[in-house]
Amino acid sequence: MHIDFFLERFRKNADKDAIIWHDKIYSYGDILKIIESDMKFLREKISSPLVVSLEADFSPQSIALMLCLIDLNCIVVPLTESVAHKKDEFKKIAEVEASIVVKDENFDFQLENVTATHEILTKLKSKSHPGLIIFSSGSTGESKAAVHDFLPLLNKFKVERKCMRMITFLLFDHIGGINTMLYVLSNSGCIITLNSRKPEIVCRDIEKYKAEVLPTSPTFINLLLLSEAYKNYDLSSLKMVTYGTEPMPESTLKNFNKIFPDIRLLQTYGLSEIGIMRSKSRSSDSLWVKIGGEDFQTRVVDGLLEIKAKSAMLGYLNAPNPFTADGWFKTGDAVLVDGEYMKILGRKSEMINVGGQKVFPAEVESVIQQMDGVEEVAVSGEKNILTGQMVTAKVKISTDESLQDFKKRMRKFCKGKLENFKIPQKIELVEENLHGERFKKMR
Repeated sequence: MHIDFFLERFRKNADKDAIIWHDKIYSYGDILKIIESDMKFLREKISSPLVVSLEADFSPQSIALMLCLIDLNCIVVPLTESVAHKKDEFKKIAEVEASIVVKDENFDFQLENVTATHEILTKLKSKSHPGLIIFSSGSTGESKAAVHDFLPLLNKFKVERKCMRMITFLLFDHIGGINTMLYVLSNSGCIITLNSRKPEIVCRDIEKYKAEVLPTSPTFINLLLLSEAYKNYDLSSLKMVTYGTEPMPESTLKNFNKIFPDIRLLQTYGLSEIGIMRSKSRSSDSLWVKIGGEDFQTRVVDGLLEIKAKSAMLGYLNAPNPFTADGWFKTGDAVLVDGEYMKILGRKSEMINVGGQKVFPAEVESVIQQMDGVEEVAVSGEKNILTGQMVTAKVKISTDESLQDFKKRMRKFCKGKLENFKIPQKIELVEENLHGERFKKMR
């Protein structure tokens, strides 16, 4: 019922490549067979809508199961290995009533001794609408469980668009990853799954499978440029790289455009709470972006972006209602406005107030990342008796230099590029990565 338009397109394109998984190609005809088998099994196990955790990464089996659960009006909770340490906590918050664990081409189904009672979940079930629960990354605090009615999320995919071969870089339990999957499937494109998200492997798969689009994050783009893995592969098939999830350092943007002048860079904007919006960058080398579309409205209140969306979540399971009385979602993102375009500066919660002067981490990170030997940098604020806050930075370097020598070099490099109050007063050299499993900077 809900997935009929997908199935119709799968049948029309039965011989086309649908998914490349573990270096094996599955056609749309193959996916139809898996859906038919899974649906038969699940109908015997699920007699009424349930909250179901789907513990998997992208694969023919997990994608088929997701579509089947949607059609059975279940509320799906995708969980990947990236949240393995939080899995039990997340399942408890989501009131999971049944679990599916995907193991390669097979899966285990288990009913849990739980009955979902949260008002949002019971209301969704009573309407016989499928749902989706997405947990935020928690990079700036506790992970929040956003509950969506799946139908508004699916609606935008009913209009056919360009068929493309896309890498599933963003994870299976990330709103961007799910958006990529649904876009490709609804347009009879090809999903290219990754065994690893290391730059070398991503470049290899782009060459091997002629990927046309790479949806990713600014953090990964920076790591790709630093690795120089792109020099060992033919990336000529790649037409577009989309980026979102965090502010893009201007230095990374310029470096990418210099190395890949023929690849279009598109800034996207989306949140676990509202879905992914249609966007248009002013140009590939610009941080100014136009966001919105037929199902979205935007406004800026006191310098902060607010969004009203048909695909907005119904609410959080474990946090207060973030909507205004008239239905606008307060993103917490500080923006500048120039006509139809916006420049996203970063989260207000991450802004550093140095004696009344505003400092956004992305601006400082952009400068420090230009230094030789800097692999990653994460900037944040720390309390200071005199100024209220001061700018601090954790830096991962590849050079063999002392903290004192690096501090001296950094201050000399930043002079003239940053105002004095924006130059970090406290530096910590670290060996660990400064990003999480979702390739989003951890501050």
